[in-house]
Amino acid sequence: METRTLGTQGLTVSAIGYGAMGTAVGYGPTDDTESIAAIRHAHELGVTHFDTAEMYGWGKGEQLLGHALAPIRDEVTIATKFGLTPSFGQDSGPGHIREVVDNSLRNLNIDSIDVLYQHVPDPNVPIEDVVGVMKEYVDSGKVKYLGLSNADEDTVRRAHAVHPISVLQNEYSIFAHDVEPLLPILEELGIGLVAYSPLARGFLSGAVQSRDHYAADDFRQRLAWWKPENFEANVAITNELTKFAESKGVTLSQLALAWLLAKKDYIVPIPGSRNPGRVAQNNAAADLTLTAEEFARITEIAPDGGLGGRLS
Repeated sequence: METRTLGTQGLTVSAIGYGAMGTAVGYGPTDDTESIAAIRHAHELGVTHFDTAEMYGWGKGEQLLGHALAPIRDEVTIATKFGLTPSFGQDSGPGHIREVVDNSLRNLNIDSIDVLYQHVPDPNVPIEDVVGVMKEYVDSGKVKYLGLSNADEDTVRRAHAVHPISVLQNEYSIFAHDVEPLLPILEELGIGLVAYSPLARGFLSGAVQSRDHYAADDFRQRLAWWKPENFEANVAITNELTKFAESKGVTLSQLALAWLLAKKDYIVPIPGSRNPGRVAQNNAAADLTLTAEEFARITEIAPDGGLGGRLS
């Protein structure tokens, strides 16, 4: 698989990464054995960048990913995040950052974190103070590169002024375009973009189901794309995209990932299937090229993304 450069500090990763949230939380029952097999198969297919967070099972996700990658630790980059609480509040206070990062190093069983993100901005802690603590870990060799997640332009600029930010992680897909106004700022500052939920929380996986198929704690229960007033219209969009994908001899998920890869050469999507077969299917998108006409057709089908916005 080809590689892409994120930022100007030396971070180089595979064009498609792996997002590990679903191995621990959010999208139905998990099977650790299958998740580990999927993670390792992703690496066999050329994936070198793996993403997790403290919030993904409050340590469980990090532990699973660390175990899966232990035999190949020197061949991959591992990213994790801090800044949330179990009640989904924000806490990027200096003491909490240090506690979480130290726990993450233990959970992952690694000596250094390749990319450390603030998971969400904390309105109670200036970003300058947050990045100051993150920088301490860079200076000590326990973190290599810094990132932000779900941040706006002002936060990105202020953070970058304290210490170079290598990568911003935001949701981005054919269904979710919210991050697009930030692309010029990322280009100006030389920051890469990791696109989470590139298959729109599964809506672009080719296997979407209505809310009544998901458990009460499934994240999709809270997302506007699945609301009854939006669901059928969004399914209609995916049906048109599927027809177009099939006319090219590819799957919907491959088309969705290829769309992101074609957007900018500093964008790295991180799909996160727990099924090794799906992982292989997703990674094949790295070899798919879209023409300008094909790109225009996708825009014609879904000009404004999914109906209802990405959040409830």
